[in-house]
Amino acid sequence: MISVEAHELAVRWADRLDGAVAPTITRAQIENLLDGFAARLISVVGGAEDDPGAAEAAAKALVAANYRDALAVHRSVLVLCKDLVLAVCPDPEDPGYPAARDRAIDIAAVFAAEFTSALRAAALSEQEATLAAALTAAREAEARRQLSEARFQAIFQGASVGIGTVDITTGQVVDVNQAMADVLGVPASEMPGRPVSDILGPVNIGEAFGLFQRLISGEIDRFRMETAHTRPDGTETVIDLSMTVVRDSAGAPRFLVGVTVDVTDRKHLADQLWHDAHHDSLTGLPNRLLFFDRLTAASGQVGVCYLDLDGFKEINDQRGHTAGDRVLCDVAERLRLAMPPNGVAARLGGDEFIVLVESCSGREELDNVADSLLAALHDPFDVAGLSVRVGASIGTALVDTHATAIDELMHAVDTAMYRDKALRHRR
Repeated sequence: MISVEAHELAVRWADRLDGAVAPTITRAQIENLLDGFAARLISVVGGAEDDPGAAEAAAKALVAANYRDALAVHRSVLVLCKDLVLAVCPDPEDPGYPAARDRAIDIAAVFAAEFTSALRAAALSEQEATLAAALTAAREAEARRQLSEARFQAIFQGASVGIGTVDITTGQVVDVNQAMADVLGVPASEMPGRPVSDILGPVNIGEAFGLFQRLISGEIDRFRMETAHTRPDGTETVIDLSMTVVRDSAGAPRFLVGVTVDVTDRKHLADQLWHDAHHDSLTGLPNRLLFFDRLTAASGQVGVCYLDLDGFKEINDQRGHTAGDRVLCDVAERLRLAMPPNGVAARLGGDEFIVLVESCSGREELDNVADSLLAALHDPFDVAGLSVRVGASIGTALVDTHATAIDELMHAVDTAMYRDKALRHRR
């Protein structure tokens, strides 16, 4: 039995998805689909269970329903970070609200990552099917020239992905379709008879061209890669390039087939989803997830500075959350400017910030960084034309990552930071 809260969340989610084209599913069906996920996600954010599989399953289901543009994932993340939290904890002043919000952010990050993965898998599956069809048609053209030639030309010219054939003995282009010309930015009429290296141009001759040379020499039979491509007009794209040797019935190589797909938008979407999942949406600083990834990857001795703001709650209470958000953004910008080259600042949530100093030389360097951070927050902040001061408490820890397992390292950081914070004067 679906609860009222879960169904209302599913309806709001479906409302947000209106306008993101999904021809394989109706509005009633999307509400029914989201009902079950909403109930599971409310249970997770409410703390009743720890099940990231609910977010992963929701992402896969939406991609399967043909929600495949940035608008769908953007709006879904908004639902998870806002509506889901309010469904669990309607009152922002409730003591359980921060924990529910943090769990919702974690769920949104899992959803975004799985959406990207499912989107890529769907796109690659479609491309593999296209490539298989092209190769099948090419082999049939050799075995049954007349009939298969007509079929191949229909696929070749009408395909939405770029297809080209190359003479394996000379490396020169034999034919390309219009989609290939669009991807490379070179007119289709200008490519036949020219070497591939000439069409790619000197800017693009790199790993892809090296693999192409190995293909012509017979060292490999196929390759596939994503590569940056600069068109003749200077525009930058990212293409998914596949090339395969086509052999006759005796196994002798006859020609090469290349398939290209412009994945620039998909790459930008994937990059944006990764950024959104690893950065705080308010301040733009790395979030808890990215901070701990950096800490896990660090080597040698690292320093950690933990800061929380003094008097921030009073600003929220007296000036409102908009003013509080403005102060948090200003604090984040000051921390960025105060960072040493080997430092990274992150927002853990609320008014808590943390700074990682990689390859830290010792206590003196860490103390200097801590002093710089406090100095950066000393001057007053402007809030709607009013000057307010926000103090900060800071705790520090120095840890050798080589000698400490990650779980022990995190415990040592927590213990040392809070101990040091308790001993330091509030500034």
